[in-house]
This record gives sequence, structure tokens and C-alpha cells, in this order.
Amino acid sequence: MIRFDNVSKRYESGLEALKRVNFELEAGEMAFLTGPSGAGKSTLLKLLMLMERPSSGTLLINGKNLNRLSRSSIPSYRRQIGVVFQNHQLLSDRTVFDNVALPLQILGYPISETGRRVRAALDGVGLLEKEANNPLTLSGGEQQRVGIARAVVHKPKILLADEPTGNLDPKLSTEIMSLFRRFQSVGVTVLIATHDINLINRLDHRIMYLEDGIMADNGVPYGGE
Repeated sequence: MIRFDNVSKRYESGLEALKRVNFELEAGEMAFLTGPSGAGKSTLLKLLMLMERPSSGTLLINGKNLNRLSRSSIPSYRRQIGVVFQNHQLLSDRTVFDNVALPLQILGYPISETGRRVRAALDGVGLLEKEANNPLTLSGGEQQRVGIARAVVHKPKILLADEPTGNLDPKLSTEIMSLFRRFQSVGVTVLIATHDINLINRLDHRIMYLEDGIMADNGVPYGGE
């Protein structure tokens, strides 16, 4: 599903954010990406979102080389990606329903299909009764769940999360991780970048460790990859 083959990313400033990174993530697998600030976690996610391109190496998604993907093909590729951010990035001038519906509107889904999918996504995160609310009236945990509903409303094959529990207390963090595990259980590939070592150590999932742009540990037992 996801394969990094000697992927490096060097910026014009000279900063080498990623250095010959190698790992594979199977379809339907859930893994955590951790490491100190500045280790390259966000850069790795940006490569998967095609917000950045590798300086060298090969990045494959479902066997397709993203290095060769044309600019005009990027929107089609991004339809299989869902993204959850730490700060939610919800629009305060729209209802919860309209925030979740935004990706479907961009993709041109009909109104009837949009309504069905949005309500299914909100029901999946336990917020169906809040669809008419303004996001500002919700708690931090509820806002994060709205962000997750928006990320999965178009049924992506890959779900990426960048510090999704960074602003939440331990109880809410555990609840958010349970939602990610639920999506993984139905075949979605989930990759979560996080500093929350205490939380991920309690979960039985692969942990990959980045340090200074190098994949110091890809979370696979010796001989497994």
C-alpha cells in the first residue's frame, strides 16, 4: 500500500528533512510515527499528501510511483487520502454538517449522496445530534471528532493524522485512538504522527521512530522487512 524506498527530502535552504527513509505499510495496517520535534514526521506526511515531492528515492502508493504523477493527476490521487490535523481547521462560519460535507462538495457529490455520507460519518464519531451546531460550541474532543468525520466522509483508503491528540487530555486521546482503530478494522490504512509515547505504548500497533530525518526504527521485527 505505502512504500518508501530510499526517500530523501532536501529543501532549498539546505535542510535535509528526510534521509534515505525505507519502510512499507500494508493495506489495512495501522502504525504510529514518532520522534523528537524536527525529526521529519510532518515532512513525511506532506510527501504522502503530495504537498511536497521527494528530492530522491521512490515513493509508491498501491504500486504507483508518486514521483511520476503529473500535477493534473494530484486531485484524483488525493481522493484516496484523508487527513486529520491537530488544530482541527474547522470553519467557524459553517455548521458541523457543512464542515464535514466540504470534501464531498469539492469532489462534486450530489446533494442526496452528500447528506447520507455526512450523517453516516457523524454517526460514526458519535456526533450525529450535533450536525446543526457551530463548531465553536463544541469541546476540543468533539471538534477533533468532527475533523475525523470530515477526513473519512469520502471513504479514503489511507488516513493520515498529524498530532491528532496533541491538545487533548489522556481520556479524550484514548477515545480518539479508538476511532482510528475502528477505521483500521474495516481496511483503512492509518498512519499517525505523534509525540504521545505514553499513549501509543499502551496500544498494540507498529511504532516507527524518526530521528534527524533517519528512520532509526521502522517497527518491524528483525527479518520482517
